[in-house]
Amino acid sequence: MSAIDRLAATIESRKGADPETSWTAKLFAKGPEKCAEKFGEEAIEAVIEAVRGDRERLASEAADVLFHLLVMCAARDVSLADIEAELARREGMSGIAEKAARG
Repeated sequence: MSAIDRLAATIESRKGADPETSWTAKLFAKGPEKCAEKFGEEAIEAVIEAVRGDRERLASEAADVLFHLLVMCAARDVSLADIEAELARREGMSGIAEKAARG
């Protein structure tokens, strides 16, 4: 099991947890919209570090982005398996062709 698989499982297990004892549960308690907002904030921070060129800070912010992406998706009942299935569906397809297929 990869680190991302373990993270996704932990996030899923926090859905019913006490918000006083879990940051993830606190995010879930605030609702999907707040989860999406937090993901957006983390994505912007990652962009800033990418522009600055600090590899260590970018790796740290990218980890935050992945965490908050999984939380946001879980808040809307989209699992890591759902995301992986979509990636598998696109595998071997050029990005240009995939975008055209979406319309």
